[in-house]
Amino acid sequence: MSTEHESAPDRDADAAIEAPPEEPVGAATASEQASEAEGAPTAEPPSGGEGRTVGPPAIVAKSVEDLPEDLADDFEAALEHTVLEFSEGDIVEGTVVSIDGDGVMVDIGYKSEGVIPIKELSIRNNVDPGEVVAIGDRIEALVLDKEDEEGRLILSKKRAQYERAWGRIEKLTQEGGTVRGPVIEVVKGGLIVDIGLRGFLPASLVELRRVRDLDPYVGQEIEAKVIELDRNRNNVVLSRRAFLEEEQAEQRQAFLDGLAVGEIRTGVVSSVVNFGAFVDLGGMDGLVHVSELSWQHVNHPSEVVRVGDTVTVKVLEIDLDRERISLSIKQTEEDPWTAFSRDHEVGSVIEGSVTKTVPFGAFVSVGEGVEGLVHVSEIAIHRVESPELELSIGQRVSVKITEMDEERRRVSLSIKQALPEWKERQEATARPGPERPRRAPAADEFERESAREEEEEKTVSVDASLEAILQELKERGIGRR
Repeated sequence: MSTEHESAPDRDADAAIEAPPEEPVGAATASEQASEAEGAPTAEPPSGGEGRTVGPPAIVAKSVEDLPEDLADDFEAALEHTVLEFSEGDIVEGTVVSIDGDGVMVDIGYKSEGVIPIKELSIRNNVDPGEVVAIGDRIEALVLDKEDEEGRLILSKKRAQYERAWGRIEKLTQEGGTVRGPVIEVVKGGLIVDIGLRGFLPASLVELRRVRDLDPYVGQEIEAKVIELDRNRNNVVLSRRAFLEEEQAEQRQAFLDGLAVGEIRTGVVSSVVNFGAFVDLGGMDGLVHVSELSWQHVNHPSEVVRVGDTVTVKVLEIDLDRERISLSIKQTEEDPWTAFSRDHEVGSVIEGSVTKTVPFGAFVSVGEGVEGLVHVSEIAIHRVESPELELSIGQRVSVKITEMDEERRRVSLSIKQALPEWKERQEATARPGPERPRRAPAADEFERESAREEEEEKTVSVDASLEAILQELKERGIGRR
């Protein structure tokens, strides 16, 4: 049950549903029946007759036909036997004998007919008496005054129903049941519902989400839970949201019990968000994460689905505790990678379309949901500084499959290896040509030895020259002190 009612209703709403104890409120169209339904009991809407009585039975005048045989010839005894005895505040039963603009006349078997003023017929304002009762109807009424200043017996239909309604609603509330009745007014903060008395339904508890415009609810019959009951203040607060939540919880549980992981279902996209799409399966919404929308990369779910689309989904996971369902759209289709790896092999040359360029290469779509990487070194025969200078998004290119990693679901491609020039270059490289003559090891050693001897000769000749110069200087006496 919803707990929103724990906050007290608006004070303006209290004024709409409260009445002083001496002016209890009821309704001519109020529920007077409480059927024995399966599950929680429910106060049923009016069905044209008096329902199950809650509280003491109404006082009914005895019929002459019911007189004992021993009183048939005793007029005074017979009169005393048929005289109706009641007090103010009692509920009596009678037959409607006339209807006019001032009120309704009711024969209760008293010395005079009782009068129900217009204001005592119904909780509704400006009501037409003919819409509330008809001549010949048997109705209950509460005795307000046995004899007013004009000598009339004054009765109240709405107060009798008010008394009956309180007893019934108290019992239903204790049993956790629900009440039903038509919405009769829009007041500040909510609605007034005729449940045999004026029940207040706060605007925040009309639906599962707050409703802005309450006028369309007038005249509608609704079912609600009683969340607050105070007879002293004549205060009844209802919650339709609590009823809807209980009903929805039962439906969700039944739906989840009938759902299985791996099952294929059809649903309608109910909303699209940044992280995926919610799909209405007919009882609950499930989430298709953005990664499960398509085998291809998806930047935003709106690229794949729109609200209102009918889609086929696979149930991936069911969280019973959190009541969440994970779905997949892509897994209802064949994995494009499986089809691609089955139909192609390394070395094949295929057509593709450039989808994205990055500093280290370019991505090329080579099939539905399959993209491969062309490394920057594989874009052209010549050196490529920036892939975006060589390729443009959407450009059609021929590529050669150089590697396929089925486990990692990756395919490496080459544009240059699919070019005719590359094939010619490879063939030319593979063609045999003349070989250079290699020097014999002995000749190499000889050359190295000759080089060493020449270096030694140069060193000896230099030393001899220096020695000769020094000798000549000595002979001339140069260098002596």
